[in-house]
Amino acid sequence: MKHIILGLCAVAVAVSLCDTVAFAAEGKHRVVVWSECTAPANVYPNDINGAVADALKTLKGWEVITANLEQPDQGISDELLKSTDVLVWWGHKKHAKVNDDLVKRIVKRVKEDGMGFVSLHSAHYAKPFKAVLLEIAKPGDEEMQKRVGSWGAYKCDSAVKIMAKDADHPICKGVEKCFDLGDTERYGEKFIVPEPEAVPFECEYRFPDGHMEKARQALCWTVGKGKVFYFQTGHETCKHYYDANVKQILRNGVEWVAPNK
Repeated sequence: MKHIILGLCAVAVAVSLCDTVAFAAEGKHRVVVWSECTAPANVYPNDINGAVADALKTLKGWEVITANLEQPDQGISDELLKSTDVLVWWGHKKHAKVNDDLVKRIVKRVKEDGMGFVSLHSAHYAKPFKAVLLEIAKPGDEEMQKRVGSWGAYKCDSAVKIMAKDADHPICKGVEKCFDLGDTERYGEKFIVPEPEAVPFECEYRFPDGHMEKARQALCWTVGKGKVFYFQTGHETCKHYYDANVKQILRNGVEWVAPNK
């Protein structure tokens, strides 16, 4: 009898602890950081979603989860998507492998439920990002319908300096107004997207011959009830996601797109 009583007490304690954890999680925002597992391991040992998640873990009141293409449901089950406040997306080589049904569910969560969406670097051509932006594209804009998300150039031929363009924007909070990230993959204008409501950062590319070229670096939109943020820096061979300023921009971006709770 003594053993039975002790066993029941242990179960009660365990249930109580589980309830406490569940209760604690209820008051938090949840951010899911997704990637396709194609970043070189010598640069990002835990893939890019791991590096981004590490940057976000200092946010107070947030639960940070990583997901990837190789997992069941491509990392985003219905249950997880429904409980996600912000979805951060990095993709590059496997855009076509993302299920169209998942894309539709992501768009619905953003537009109708207010889930925030953050698109990073080469995810400018990710299915969810393009589909979300097409929701606010002008009717009859054939170029937008065919080429949404496209940049004018993609070349590893320059170094980059990031500059605050709208220093009062919340995404610029705690970030240096001007900072260098060194060599990068250049995404040159024009960027075929709907007109953004804000451009917190722009960048300046510096070429070996001394000439320079500017481009938009961070762009913001509202799509239905949700907010969308695109940040251009983040090529998989560059260690930009370890930079302190980039980490702060990621944290600010996640908080900016987050729905009120």
